[in-house]
Amino acid sequence: MTDDVPKTETEWKGCLTPEQFRVLREHGTERAFTSPLDGEKRQGTFRCAGCGLDLFSSEAKFNSGTGWPSFFAPIAEDAVATTEDNSYGMRRVEVHCRRCGGHLGHVFPDGPKPTGLRYCMNGVSLTFEPKEG
Repeated sequence: MTDDVPKTETEWKGCLTPEQFRVLREHGTERAFTSPLDGEKRQGTFRCAGCGLDLFSSEAKFNSGTGWPSFFAPIAEDAVATTEDNSYGMRRVEVHCRRCGGHLGHVFPDGPKPTGLRYCMNGVSLTFEPKEG
C-alpha cells in the first residue's frame, strides 16, 4: 500500500466527513444497507472519496445482496492495493486505494464471472460520477 497523498490526520479530518474518516483512515466499516451507492444503477465511475482516483466502473458492479456496493474487478489493475487482514479472528484481504491508501473494503473469492471475485466496498469510501450523455 502506498500513500501518494501525504496529509496529516488533521488535514484528512478537514476534508472528509466523520464517517468517511472513520472508514477510510481508521479502517472502519459502514453498516450494511446504509449506502445509496449500493443501489446505484447508472453508468459511470466510482472514485475514491479521499483522493478522487477512479477505482471501479459501473460495468463491473453487481448486486451481491450483502448491503455494500460490490464489483467483480477494479477499473484498472493498479487502481487498488491489497493487504492481508487478520482482525476479528478472520483471515481476509483488505482493499485500499492505491494512491491515498484509504481503506475501501475487502475482496472475497465468491463473486461472479469473469473474475470470481467480489470487491465488497464501503459506499462511504466512494463517490460516483455518472457517465455523460
